[in-house]
Amino acid sequence: MAKIKICGLRREKDIEFVNELKPDYIGFILTAGFRRSIDREMAQHLKSLLSPDIKAVGVFVNDSIENINYFVDNQIIDIVQLHGKESPDFCEKINAPVIKCFTPETFHKTGDYNADYYLFDSGTGTGQTFDWNSLPKTDKPFFLAGGLDKKNIPLAIKQINPYAVDLSSAVETDGVKDYNKIKQIMECMK
Repeated sequence: MAKIKICGLRREKDIEFVNELKPDYIGFILTAGFRRSIDREMAQHLKSLLSPDIKAVGVFVNDSIENINYFVDNQIIDIVQLHGKESPDFCEKINAPVIKCFTPETFHKTGDYNADYYLFDSGTGTGQTFDWNSLPKTDKPFFLAGGLDKKNIPLAIKQINPYAVDLSSAVETDGVKDYNKIKQIMECMK
């Protein structure tokens, strides 16, 4: 069965939700300037509250290697997710496993990267689906994002067998994580 990642956690309450519901991964947006971005202090605080059996993913968009490795070296995150125009060489300089994001416009570049995982998404936090038939062929484990919800996740798992599904806006109400929506997603994954 596919694993699940709940992305964009920002509050202590979000951590309480995931500690109870137990997704495999959670995500912190660690590049400034996005709606769900959090700073170093908040990320460290939230990680200290996170159950040790849930992996913390740091999401970065065209950030510096120094900033990314700060979070890794201080054990605030376990995995790095790159959502920008980072080069293959850039990915090699990261001191943690890497999830590299590709959108339909960049699917043809997957072969250039030696990332640990791929993430196939419609864009950066668009919440929109895309044509899954356009996914590149790969043996690499991949996360699937973009417009996923409790209705289409079972179909996605059946059709394309992702390593993990990645959700953010689908488990929110009025811009904040919603316990019941996370719970519904976890239940549809069983």
